[in-house]
Amino acid sequence: MAKKTVASLQKGGGKNHTKVIKMVKSPKTGSYSFKEEIVANEEVKEFFSKK
Repeated sequence: MAKKTVASLQKGGGKNHTKVIKMVKSPKTGSYSFKEEIVANEEVKEFFSKK
């Protein structure tokens, strides 16, 4: 899957996107997990403001 993402970003539109990683706490167990996404540069603040 990582190869597909990298290949699609190398077609020239990769500078308009950012890979973001957010740490999310599970309400049941209290443990933390990481949520990764590739979003447009304009949507980075929205990604981190969502709960």
